Amino acid sequence: MGTPTRVVVTGGAGFIGGHLVERLLAEARRVVVVDNLVTGRRGNLSDDDKLTFVEADISEADWLRHPALAVPVDRIYHLACPPSPVDFVRLPVEICRTCALGTLHAVELALEKGARLLDASTSEVYGDPLVHPQPEDYRGNVSVDGPRSCYDEGKRFGEALIAAHRRARGLDARVVRIFNTYGPRMRAGDGRVVPAFITQALAGEPLTVHGDGSQTRSFCYVDDLVSGIIAAMETDATGPFNLGNPDERTILELAQAIIELTGSSSALTYTALPKDDPRRRRPDITAARRELDWEPKVDLRDGLEQTIAWFRDQG
Repeated sequence: MGTPTRVVVTGGAGFIGGHLVERLLAEARRVVVVDNLVTGRRGNLSDDDKLTFVEADISEADWLRHPALAVPVDRIYHLACPPSPVDFVRLPVEICRTCALGTLHAVELALEKGARLLDASTSEVYGDPLVHPQPEDYRGNVSVDGPRSCYDEGKRFGEALIAAHRRARGLDARVVRIFNTYGPRMRAGDGRVVPAFITQALAGEPLTVHGDGSQTRSFCYVDDLVSGIIAAMETDATGPFNLGNPDERTILELAQAIIELTGSSSALTYTALPKDDPRRRRPDITAARRELDWEPKVDLRDGLEQTIAWFRDQG
């Protein structure tokens, strides 16, 4: 296919999408971002003349006929989907539609253009895992009707849709499963633990810990993740690839680190653990190391310092 020059990014105005678009523009790619701004922000994108922004809902087919897409396309990064716990409550139907119809539309665009597609799936396909750490061949422990099922099962269906089109219609596609990612430009009120703890600590409020705080997550800085996403797009291997940091931390460890780094006097307060909340989460990234020559490089404290600094600047 040669060096890709024109790229489409669905969900490109979101937290991860904005960082990916920034990297692609720095590589002198022409980028078309498609986003309905339900959870994304136009402010996550620059005014670069190589960037075209299309405000549209990818679960509707109209965007496929937008004039900005009446050109050759080399790569399609499919990142669109509301990704956080508050979204699971607020937008469950929209999430299902995005994972199903939105993914189908991204697949149809890739087939029409002869472009390579990368699907941003999630560690949530493993549910509350019974295998630890989670390798890509683990089939997961997911509730099909729980409060997170719109996202967990939606992403699983998206992967199945891509696999079917790869087998039956020759779709050129890659799949990555993204684990907990953090960094500048996260939404303060999206329910994820890093922005919640940082905003509470900066305000001198108690940090809200769900359960007893012994549950674990593995936090990957967004710059590292973007490098992994691009590496996965450009490899000959199709995946799926776990992309995340295997440095597993308890939620209490995270809370204590953020209190220290912000210089906050915040205490901790405890609430009930949400239904179906995973107790342990850690990626096995053997495949990414072998096939992509990728692993995270940013230490958690360094990444948190940069994230805290960004939230401070927001006032």
